[in-house]
Amino acid sequence: MKYNTKLDGTGVAIVTPFHNYGTIDFGSLEKLVDFIIEGGVDFIVALGTTSEAATMTEDEKIAVMDVVMETVNGRVPVVMGMGGNSTQAIVSKIKKTNFDGIDAILSVAPYYNKPNQRGLYGHFKAIAASSPIPIILYNVPSRTASNISAETTLSLAQEFDNIIAIKEASGNFTQIMDILRDKPEDFKVFSGDDAITFPMMTLGATGVISVVANAYPRPFSDMVRYIKSGDYEKALKIHYSLTPIIHQMFADGNPAGVKVALEAMGLLKNNLRLPLVKANKSVNLALSALVAEYKYPSE
Repeated sequence: MKYNTKLDGTGVAIVTPFHNYGTIDFGSLEKLVDFIIEGGVDFIVALGTTSEAATMTEDEKIAVMDVVMETVNGRVPVVMGMGGNSTQAIVSKIKKTNFDGIDAILSVAPYYNKPNQRGLYGHFKAIAASSPIPIILYNVPSRTASNISAETTLSLAQEFDNIIAIKEASGNFTQIMDILRDKPEDFKVFSGDDAITFPMMTLGATGVISVVANAYPRPFSDMVRYIKSGDYEKALKIHYSLTPIIHQMFADGNPAGVKVALEAMGLLKNNLRLPLVKANKSVNLALSALVAEYKYPSE
């Protein structure tokens, strides 16, 4: 029996706002968290890829988690990103971390060193053995250069009660369907790709961990709820209303695109940390126009 968690539906991998001079803008972070929760999302993921956590110091990560937890104040579950390419470093960090109030860890497949499937299995086995809270696997081969196969995902899901879900961003529908078909009943599959959340959920995925929902929490969470209730017609209208925005948001990298949208909405300054840079002029213009023109589909 898997750990009982409230994680379901629409999660948001929140961005980290920065001041013009590069430090974290905690005031805008609080504002963003409130905006997302008021938009009806089901849970928040902090320190994921979209947060630019790879550019933060450990002290900054702790400060971000403190502000997120204080601002959320129990209104929705919170997931903490914690992954890397050194298994022992992650295990050591888990042992030192205070997980009070945190509902799960999101742990990305090891990047750069390109482990085989036995290595991936051993990596997540070690994390499962050391973690006091549930774990969501994160498979994103376009970033890590390693794919957690369906067979490895299913083995981990079947053998470890605290491995409760996967954020699947491979885009490989054969692999996704193999997982959905053969997974334990209480193991959850979240879309890791905004553009294919609708088809993934119609195949049986439980929800999404979204980038786009930073800027569009209400439409995206409504779409997910309509799918879950079987109202595919309403869900599809929202899906197609967002696809041009989704395309532009990822056209010149993430979170460069979503920060253009969030600045246009007055929620934060469009600042990133090197090696990431702002979206190019054409994406900026196209996305700003789409944000200004967007209308929620009428029922």
